Amino acid sequence: MPARLDAAQVEFYNAEGYLIFNKPLFPQPRFDALKACFAGLLEKWTARKVSRSPEHMDVPHFWEPRLFEWLLDEAVLDLVEPLIGPDIALWSSHFICKPPAVGKRVPWHEDSAYWKGRLDPVKVVTVWLAIDPSTPANGNMQVIPRSHHNGFSEYEKVARPETSVFDAEIRSGQFDPTQAVDCILRPNECSLHDGKLIHGSAANTGTMRRCGYTMRYMPTTVKHFAGQTGHQVYLARGRDRAGNEYGDPTRPNQAWIDKHPDGQPAGH
Repeated sequence: MPARLDAAQVEFYNAEGYLIFNKPLFPQPRFDALKACFAGLLEKWTARKVSRSPEHMDVPHFWEPRLFEWLLDEAVLDLVEPLIGPDIALWSSHFICKPPAVGKRVPWHEDSAYWKGRLDPVKVVTVWLAIDPSTPANGNMQVIPRSHHNGFSEYEKVARPETSVFDAEIRSGQFDPTQAVDCILRPNECSLHDGKLIHGSAANTGTMRRCGYTMRYMPTTVKHFAGQTGHQVYLARGRDRAGNEYGDPTRPNQAWIDKHPDGQPAGH
């Protein structure tokens, strides 16, 4: 399959740490099927009265293998291959769904801060797929361009943890928030960002839900250290280069389910 990014887009991503892809990621019927799959997961999440709000629906593919239909789709892999090469592993995924009026803010952070000690090196590209429109009115993601060269800033506790997805954020003074760029997306469009890029989003105080599906990939030259977490990675394309063990995408991740019977996430 042909790469979906041209040389200029790859150069922009490498220099800026992100890229906004304002084209449909999937054919419309396939995207509609993903949105319906998410609706079913959200209904089950709500019915179980999980103590955490739907912003926290981390690693849903561990208990719903149907999501691999999209996570391993050629359309997605053709998008990330120009950025990380032909040998690709699925690292993680996460539905982050901000309900209208009460959707929590995502404090400024780097994804890499949550993965320290679990990947060597930390080299991950996230595809942030808009399930709903993502605009300033409902708390779209913002990124700080060219902030992806460190990945391990200093953090401090947030002032009001009950209103935030995470309880910590990057200490002020380590970046300039006035440089933030809005990632404005229509449904089925996506942005891509480096795992070390500083990003965050405001609370959803509007009348429209904001849901995105993050699909995270790494080159298979990255070594994954699972430890006792139950976390699994999956070979998506090509072959292994680091001696990793890969999960079976046709089966639920029972080790993780056993450790997290209430469905709450193990991390970012």
